[in-house]
Amino acid sequence: MLAAEMDRHDSEDGRRRAATLRPLARAIADRFHAFLPLAAYPVRAGTHYNTAFALRLTLDWAEANDPVLAALCREKALLWHAEDRDCQVWEPSQDDFLSPTLMEAALMRRFLHAHDFQDWFRIFLPRLGSQKPATLFTPARVTDRSDGKIAHLDGLNLSRAWCWREIASALPEGDIRAVIARKAAATHLEAALPHVAGDYAGEHWLASFALLALLAD
Repeated sequence: MLAAEMDRHDSEDGRRRAATLRPLARAIADRFHAFLPLAAYPVRAGTHYNTAFALRLTLDWAEANDPVLAALCREKALLWHAEDRDCQVWEPSQDDFLSPTLMEAALMRRFLHAHDFQDWFRIFLPRLGSQKPATLFTPARVTDRSDGKIAHLDGLNLSRAWCWREIASALPEGDIRAVIARKAAATHLEAALPHVAGDYAGEHWLASFALLALLAD
């Protein structure tokens, strides 16, 4: 995703940085090509290993540079998640900086046409109109921002805001679920943005999650 961002900067400095990153991006893409055909199951963790997060970030680069990889990402996402129903939400855990539930939905939103996503999402979280599961609408409580693991929970709140905003953009205007999703995004942003800076445990990475949330549509 960093390489994709550099490609979008049409300046001498941007082109130089993009060229510098290109071999690394290619090496990572080659590893995706080797790994994804072997991956029979997704990883639904709320941390670095989450496969929905990995595919979602990869898309920004693959769609512009490696259409075969983009197609492979779509194939795996559909294989892993197309039949998911009435998602059981076991979050947050103490180490989460991603929402496994919402990250999956944000990924599927990228791969499915709007109507198909709406049908899938309705079955995936069938009680969303009643704001259930309630935990998805309640920002995680951070008890010690100097602790590198506990500080992950500020990232969870920001990543939920990012996903809620992307989900809302794929729902019909006036759909009560879109209203609920935007409100949830605002609630999570309000809880997390004041804490992007203040302690190194969080501030060395939280700004990137804040940008994902603020720029999402």
